[in-house]
Amino acid sequence: MLAGRILLVHNYYRQPGGEDMVFAAEQNLVLAQGHHVIPYTDSNSRIDAMKPLTAALNTTWSNESYHALKKIIKTHRPDIAHFHNTFFMVSPSAYYACREEGVPVVQTLHNYRLLCPSATFFRDSRVCEECLGKDFALPGIYHACYRSSRSQTACVAAMIFSHRILGTWRNLVNVYIVLTNFSRLKYIKGGLPESKLMVKPNFVAADPGVGVAKGNYVLFVGRLSEEKGLQAMLEAWKGLSPSIPLRIVGNGPLRGMVLRLISEYHLEKVEYFNGRLHEEVLDLMKDARFLVFPSECYEGFPMVIAEAFTVGIPVIASRLGSMEEIVRDGETGLLFNPGDSTDLATKIKWLWNHPDESQRLGSHARKEYEEKYTPERNYRILMEIYEKAIAEGK
Repeated sequence: MLAGRILLVHNYYRQPGGEDMVFAAEQNLVLAQGHHVIPYTDSNSRIDAMKPLTAALNTTWSNESYHALKKIIKTHRPDIAHFHNTFFMVSPSAYYACREEGVPVVQTLHNYRLLCPSATFFRDSRVCEECLGKDFALPGIYHACYRSSRSQTACVAAMIFSHRILGTWRNLVNVYIVLTNFSRLKYIKGGLPESKLMVKPNFVAADPGVGVAKGNYVLFVGRLSEEKGLQAMLEAWKGLSPSIPLRIVGNGPLRGMVLRLISEYHLEKVEYFNGRLHEEVLDLMKDARFLVFPSECYEGFPMVIAEAFTVGIPVIASRLGSMEEIVRDGETGLLFNPGDSTDLATKIKWLWNHPDESQRLGSHARKEYEEKYTPERNYRILMEIYEKAIAEGK
């Protein structure tokens, strides 16, 4: 095997998320194919024990990660290093450890961190690209885009700028993995070399099987936060007459707002389910007529959409960013204008009242999974990327 020994590096955020799931899934994928995996992980939960200045400097350069990875590489001699996240604790110093030891580097870009301090291109309830293409993210600092803090945003912006000046992003990473063509174009516009950007979508690790849609409801699954389009979704349900059953699964900072609007709008057929185990979510998905994904930010690669395709249900999603690329309008689901509750209500009502069309779209969605999002296909693409990185590193 060309990449028999793989160093996998991931920095966990304080709150578990989709990146952690993808990291675990890819680790299990290569292990199942007989590769030797050397994991190196850290967690942002350690920041609480650090002084603010130390934490800020660590974001740009971590001596701890640099020396730890040098030692690991000397001991295990990996053929390649695959990074998922380096923010905060690992830092880009890890790339330098790999370069000095002759190990090619692959970096998955799960979000837009290198182009936007908040990593989302989302501010004040709208898409924002003010920092795209700028060497230093002054607009992001002014608007306090990271954690609503100018000082913390400045710390992130300084990290991005420092490594742009040092040439880290252009020279220390052999291949970047982007999740969609949409993301690839944003990163090209942001200054990364086009030749280093390869598209590999996320995948569904275990096939749960096709559902039977016997639950007679629509499903939303996701984080309850501003960028997810929750208010527009609930306003759409307010305008639906007669009301269509909706089940909301998730948690987050807007949980209180969701519960308040359900009450204020008298949405008797809208049920809220707090956080559920992944297996329980898949069971709910199998019984749903279709999934609604009304996000108002670009998104990376929403796993919930891929999972909906896997169980054979269509998705109604915003005509925006990666969602417009993943959900093919009239083929695997329907698209609506982002934030437009009237348009969303129209699409929901139409699909609900055309069960034969819903079944057709669901069948196409399942086929899309089989063609694009299986572990087998993902492994083949991943190996092609590793081969390219190793060739580039020679």
